[in-house]
Amino acid sequence: MEKVSRLSAEKAVVIFTASNECPMSHTVTSLFAGLGVCAAVHELDKDPRGRDMERDLARRLGRASPIPAVFIGGKLVGSTDRIMSLHLGGKLVPMLKAAGAIWL
Repeated sequence: MEKVSRLSAEKAVVIFTASNECPMSHTVTSLFAGLGVCAAVHELDKDPRGRDMERDLARRLGRASPIPAVFIGGKLVGSTDRIMSLHLGGKLVPMLKAAGAIWL
């Protein structure tokens, strides 16, 4: 879907999420904020085309529940499990530096 592609390239880190107090969305957005990343967060449940975008993200991720979906440097990285795995493996920060999301 064109809208997901356009929005995913607007900042170094873009997170598609839901505003309904989803604990996984909160975990991911809190992690990035704690790392000093100013991510663009799009709450799909507040967007008129949110359901279409959610279906597109589900197709891209190959899973029924795509929220949260994280793009770094315009590329789809994954959801909570992938982000946490990268972080715990020490690979998330270098990825964020390469994308220009953080400098230190």
